[in-house]
Amino acid sequence: MEEIEQWFNNLRIAKRSTQKAEDLTYLLNIDCLKAPTRKSGQLVAVSCSNYCVRVYNKQTLTLVQHFQGHSAPISGIRFAQTNSQLLFSASCDGTVKCWDVRSSSTDAVQTYKGYPNNTFISFDISCNDLIICAGTEKVDEDAFMVFWDARSGTNVDSPGGQEPLGVYSETHNNDITQVCFHPSNPNMVASGSTDGLVNIFDISQETEDDALLATCNSDSSVSFVGWSGKEQEQVFCMTYDEGFFLWDLAHLHNDEPITLVKMQDARESLKLDSGNLDYLIGGFYHKKAERLFVLGGTHTGKLHFLNCDVDGLAHLYTLRDRHSATVRAFYWDSEDNSLLTCGEDAQLFLWKENATELTTEKKTSMKLPSDVHRKMRVHSKNAYKSNK
Repeated sequence: MEEIEQWFNNLRIAKRSTQKAEDLTYLLNIDCLKAPTRKSGQLVAVSCSNYCVRVYNKQTLTLVQHFQGHSAPISGIRFAQTNSQLLFSASCDGTVKCWDVRSSSTDAVQTYKGYPNNTFISFDISCNDLIICAGTEKVDEDAFMVFWDARSGTNVDSPGGQEPLGVYSETHNNDITQVCFHPSNPNMVASGSTDGLVNIFDISQETEDDALLATCNSDSSVSFVGWSGKEQEQVFCMTYDEGFFLWDLAHLHNDEPITLVKMQDARESLKLDSGNLDYLIGGFYHKKAERLFVLGGTHTGKLHFLNCDVDGLAHLYTLRDRHSATVRAFYWDSEDNSLLTCGEDAQLFLWKENATELTTEKKTSMKLPSDVHRKMRVHSKNAYKSNK
């Protein structure tokens, strides 16, 4: 644990992306290619508030590719894990698109279309890249988890588009804000909603009722869902009012309590010597330390590392360097112990241990209204198509 704490203590900004003033946009989501490509090395993708996706070389943070194909806010991005050239993005425009990061073309190579007026506000792809799942905003009485076979997408120019495999429609009654597949089991997926529920499914089962393995209640709108523990049998979530919950699925069939940590408001529970905590961003399980770590921040760009144990969250370290506005997303790379962060200051940072940033460029700040919980959505009065 001391080694990990020392790593946090020594983190410094090694690189930052550069953008022209006219191109400044919020950076909202981030993902990193697990395996480097021969052509471009390891890649990082970010989604932007102007509905585009940018791809960078991780080591230099130079722009490699720029995709502009969505007509509404992008709700998530994911690199394929078994194919180093594919990147997926989901949008409130009701599509999931697949991009070829090694192609010179900026057109989507595949598209997956939902039912009429679907608004996708969350999505993920299974660890074997076979199944895509997207969560919808509630319309009338329905909120859906929509599934596709990732191998059967059609070219974006093809009429009609690929029909989904099906939907789950019974287990959430409000916006599905989070979809998160298990890191190693392609049949397990967790979903979170503004109805306060975090549901765990085994999608290999024939019906939605049979697929539902567990329902955990956060009593608030869910903003982040992740997997934790040595065997990845724990699920944690964060809420839009900064609550934090950790559940152990291994206790589903014994008398042990499933709830390990319950914090209704981490801001009130945590006492930080280095300043306030305004929001929680997300978390990651560190296999070497066998610990769950959570990243939180302030609206002025300061980042706090928090440690999770049976007593809840505790302040571990505050980074010395900082963004100049709210941080929206991060990616921790377990292969080289590096950290990537992005946010509302239009900056993408690469953090490394004992790094020295070799740049004379001044930091850029976006003077725009900032609210980390602001949802950008497309609303429709039309009902969803259902398989009920």
